[in-house]
Amino acid sequence: MTTLDSLINTDIHTFLTEEIRQTVHKLETREWKIRFRWVKAHAGTCGNELADKLAKEASDKTDLPISYNRVPKSVIKRDLKNTSVATWQREWETTTKGRITKDFPESSGETTHENTPNTKLHNGYGPRQHKIIPPQV
Repeated sequence: MTTLDSLINTDIHTFLTEEIRQTVHKLETREWKIRFRWVKAHAGTCGNELADKLAKEASDKTDLPISYNRVPKSVIKRDLKNTSVATWQREWETTTKGRITKDFPESSGETTHENTPNTKLHNGYGPRQHKIIPPQV
């Protein structure tokens, strides 16, 4: 996906894309007229050649401070999900309460449609509210 595609797609909210959108908005409120156009790379276009040169110089610098203060939401969501599943699994394996649930299938850490009806059956949620009644001993 090109940068132009990212700017047009309203579902994309990366840091750089949002910075560009905000800058364009500020300039347009000051009556600037801004147009974006695709330019063929390495075709001798003056502004594009200068941009390529500056980008190359910036990528060669090794003395720049590294900043990790911007993390995509998708990374945070994935990490939270993985941590939650791991915590739940560890607690499920070590608890002494609810021994009947030890007969239930173990968590694979994956959420699939195949597991959904089984989960609904076990926890009593879903359209039919099935309940499992343990045998009388």
